[in-house]
Amino acid sequence: MKLKDVFEKSVQFFKDKKIDTPRLDAELLIAHALKFDRVQIYVKYEQPLSVSEVTACRELVRRRSQGEPVAYILGEKGFYGLLFNVGVGVLIPRPETEAIVEQALNFITKKKIENPRILDLGAGTGCIGFSILKNSPLAKLVSIEKSEQAFAFLESNLSKLELSDRATLIKDDVTKFEFSLLEPFDIIVSNPPYIAKNDPMTEAMVKKFEPSEALFANNNGLELVMKWSVQTKELLKSPGIMLFEIGHKQGPTLKQHFEGLKVFSEVQIIKDLSGLDRIIKSVR
Repeated sequence: MKLKDVFEKSVQFFKDKKIDTPRLDAELLIAHALKFDRVQIYVKYEQPLSVSEVTACRELVRRRSQGEPVAYILGEKGFYGLLFNVGVGVLIPRPETEAIVEQALNFITKKKIENPRILDLGAGTGCIGFSILKNSPLAKLVSIEKSEQAFAFLESNLSKLELSDRATLIKDDVTKFEFSLLEPFDIIVSNPPYIAKNDPMTEAMVKKFEPSEALFANNNGLELVMKWSVQTKELLKSPGIMLFEIGHKQGPTLKQHFEGLKVFSEVQIIKDLSGLDRIIKSVR
């Protein structure tokens, strides 16, 4: 069987299974199975495949057809120009979360912060904090993550990105952590669990494969954003910025909450490209 036959059948199979991006997914998975770059699929389109190569491709296609995320199958996900190790038990980085990194870096530049200290709450893969570090050479980071599985990915990404000398990882529950042990921070960031448990917009495959403790929170998804902001508000320097990713309908309620903390001079809701509430930015 030729490569083109396996590829074209995979694309059609994904279309039949209502996979959102059938050609892209087929490219990524087949290239991964055959251990070469996506572009090589078209260079080697007429190339015959061995039985073992066909079997390897089919296995990855089968997994994707059952809803398993491409990032879990590949074991990595791109975020802010970097590749992060991912897998079962850790939230997959999303492009919309990159807005937190942008806001943090803009703040560092605007305020001319020479040695920024950053706190990442519920860090997961570390994609937010580590991306800031990679783009701010003098920054230092403290990341807190309670999940055993997620913490393993946090550690592996720290090593992969060679940031061990500038980041401290703490395995603990943010809600129970004694923050008085830490020095103040210029920037506090978080992509916390913020989805309401009964939110009908949550995709079935996201619920099935990604860790529920990284997705859902009580009080219509508001519980942890509110708790964590109260816990850490006094840790923020002046000037300082707190950036949380939030749910698409949570802006007005959380704006009122953050303004009620009486420590911020500015509270702003930042929308994503779809016009939905995405980030709450609070400046001290």
